[in-house]
Amino acid sequence: MSVQIARHGRVTVLTIDRPQVRNALDPATMAALTAALTAAADDPAVRAVVLTGAGDRAFSAGLDLAALADGGLPDESVRPVRLLRGGYPLPVLAAVNGPAVGGGFELALACDLRVAAEHAYFALPEVSRGIAATEGGTELPRRIPLAVALEIGLSADRLTAARAYELGLVNRVVPGPRVLATTIALAERIASHSPAAVRATKALMRRCLEVDQSVLEREAAAATAALLAGPDAAEGVAAFLAKRAPRWADPAPVSPAGA
Repeated sequence: MSVQIARHGRVTVLTIDRPQVRNALDPATMAALTAALTAAADDPAVRAVVLTGAGDRAFSAGLDLAALADGGLPDESVRPVRLLRGGYPLPVLAAVNGPAVGGGFELALACDLRVAAEHAYFALPEVSRGIAATEGGTELPRRIPLAVALEIGLSADRLTAARAYELGLVNRVVPGPRVLATTIALAERIASHSPAAVRATKALMRRCLEVDQSVLEREAAAATAALLAGPDAAEGVAAFLAKRAPRWADPAPVSPAGA
């Protein structure tokens, strides 16, 4: 199988397992990732997802160009980037174990947090192939200064993990052997909190990049009311007063948009 699935408590780890082609994404691998992400979101026992690549030579070299030449761009329904950017409810953390290039960079960008190995780098070489990085690369100006984004997109030059950290594209940079363990530990920390509050916080923070402040305020008020009416707020207060760890109930499964 091109995607390996493992569980670490409340965290599901998905590994792109095509090291012979630097974990390049062909349609079958994209479909397997999309199916695994959908299954994780439908499992109430899963609170976070970690996405990584096999080995240390690459997180993902991006779109498998041989597959592109044979069959063209895969349908949107099997492209994991579209799923992750379409309101995916669980926190998704990328353990960037090596270079993330083209669609691999865009896949990492679609995740919520990124932990990178020191030797990792990021690049958008699409212009050198006669195409554009339209799965998220062309939206880099929303995250970093326009001139910097343009240099990345137009030059096809590499962006080191250290520079990506300086720009705020990466949360942490660690030695390669520690990248997966560090990412899983961070995911477990997130998974220890109220699942309803984590999902609401993720949704609202992402929405703040898409809507006007007045719309965001209305949606935040609605989310707050729903949280206060639910069991997690009561459990959180009770646990605090009793000086014990909270015992969160598993949330009802919510299929991600577009699944």
